[in-house]
Amino acid sequence: MAKQITNYTRDRIGLGQIILALILILLTVFFAAPVLLVFIAAFTDEVYINQHGFSFLPEVWSMNGINSVLRYGQQLLQSYGITILVTVAGTLFGLLIMSMYAYSMSRRDFRLSKFLSIFLLIPMLFNGGQLSGYIVFTSWYGLKDNLLLLIVPLCVTTMNVIILRTYIANSIPYELMEAATIDGAGDYRTFFQITLPLMKPALAAVGFMLATAYWNDWQNALLYIDSASKQPLQLLLIKIQKSIEFLLNNNNVPATARAAMGGAIPQYSSTMATVVVVIGPIMIVYPFFQKYFVKGLTVGSVKG
Repeated sequence: MAKQITNYTRDRIGLGQIILALILILLTVFFAAPVLLVFIAAFTDEVYINQHGFSFLPEVWSMNGINSVLRYGQQLLQSYGITILVTVAGTLFGLLIMSMYAYSMSRRDFRLSKFLSIFLLIPMLFNGGQLSGYIVFTSWYGLKDNLLLLIVPLCVTTMNVIILRTYIANSIPYELMEAATIDGAGDYRTFFQITLPLMKPALAAVGFMLATAYWNDWQNALLYIDSASKQPLQLLLIKIQKSIEFLLNNNNVPATARAAMGGAIPQYSSTMATVVVVIGPIMIVYPFFQKYFVKGLTVGSVKG
């Protein structure tokens, strides 16, 4: 009898897993289809798109959309370098600051922990706006056209600090830090040698979200960056799109300019090509962070 119940339970679990797998496969196809269409449209002929719309199996392929972006070769590589530099430096700096902030908030014996918690929540309720931020950064700090303005404004966010603080409080035993204090370790040594190494899953999860925010940021560059040598990838791609829109909407554009774009100006395919240039590196990096991304968000949210 017990054996029959066990077999019946296994059959029920097996059927449930099959149904769940089918649902997940359908959801994966549903969410992956638009991304796949973007890649296909980037290599589709512009005339075919105008006549038949977007298709997963176009009859005519073309490199005009990609070429319209790659035509900015040297500037594109330089903007890629700026974006990578800002993303890496900003992510590392932000993780250091936010993890130290979260560690201070998680220490029960730290008198200012409650004050820091309240201080952290204030920006969620009150914001000075872009105008005040622009005046402070440019007039008071004198950082106009400085790469620091692409790093500093995004390095600390309230939600990321809360995630790190929750992870420390729920996943790292407080007795471990107390034992280090009894052994004579100071706060800096306790943080860097004990707490920080145990925060890898949470740091990976927050780091990926922070890196994505840096990679996709273009508003700060539009506000503060004037030099072409310092403009990041996102700002360059916006300027490319604006140039294409200008050629399309201006009837007085010389024929030589249209010929340089390959005849027909690739409005839709070039738009998709810019999306490919933007999301390509993120899609390559994401699988390496997925394991830590899920673990960092789930382990830190449930008290063990």
